[in-house]
Amino acid sequence: MAIDAGFIKSLERLKYILKKKVYTDRQGDHQTPQGGEGLVFRDYKAYVPGDDFRHIDWKIYARTDKFYIRRFEAERNFTVHILVDSSASMNFGSADHTKFEYAAMVGLGFAYIAQKNNEKFNMNTFTEHVTTFKPRKGAKNLAQMFEMMSKMKVEGKSNFIQSMQEYSKRLTSKSIIVLISDFLYDIDEVDEIMSRYRKSQTFVVQVLDGEERELALSGDVILEDSETQDRMRTFISNRFKNTYQNKLTEHVAHLKDVCEKNNASFISVSTTTPIFETFYHMFR
Repeated sequence: MAIDAGFIKSLERLKYILKKKVYTDRQGDHQTPQGGEGLVFRDYKAYVPGDDFRHIDWKIYARTDKFYIRRFEAERNFTVHILVDSSASMNFGSADHTKFEYAAMVGLGFAYIAQKNNEKFNMNTFTEHVTTFKPRKGAKNLAQMFEMMSKMKVEGKSNFIQSMQEYSKRLTSKSIIVLISDFLYDIDEVDEIMSRYRKSQTFVVQVLDGEERELALSGDVILEDSETQDRMRTFISNRFKNTYQNKLTEHVAHLKDVCEKNNASFISVSTTTPIFETFYHMFR
């Protein structure tokens, strides 16, 4: 696998993203709706006898001649669940990176951010079922996740809806969910899963190879399904390419719509995209 130890060191570059609060700007979803002195402002309420006088906002009083109390949110750490597609279709790619290798690096980036935020996290892979690991904190957990992804066998058929339904039963509280795959699935299935994860903060990362996007084939070819090994002989003309690219563009647009409808963040990237550029656009 083309992920070496140097990649872990390069993740230090994500510090700049953290310093700019690109990740922590999203912490509005990290709060519990409790009153009390916290780090994050929530709203105002009219002052009533018995409220803490120290929380009166004197600027509002100067403008309105009325007393209002500032209320705050108490912080709560969330668990970050990272799920990476490890089915055979993810083994496709160039000499630089397969789709799975790129997806794994994106997942490790999220794991690194979770570690720096002192949150529990895990990385899981899925095909027809999901491998599950207990969420933990710390650099040791990140190193274990790196080792696991480096040794992962990318094989088997994918069953997105079954594996995601299976995993959703393990979520006992609101979480951060990161789903990384080529997402060449039925849109209705993706919609069903996104609605199931709607209460969590969800990131959806579609990873495609450059050849998949451009269909860098022509003439008389034999196509093989990497998961079923089924073969089909066809002729790829310019018209065929145009039809293919239009359908792929439409599919990506539908994925984006489904994610937006279910309050999930979506990005579609190519394995040729520099990994830190992907994070920049994802959190921008």
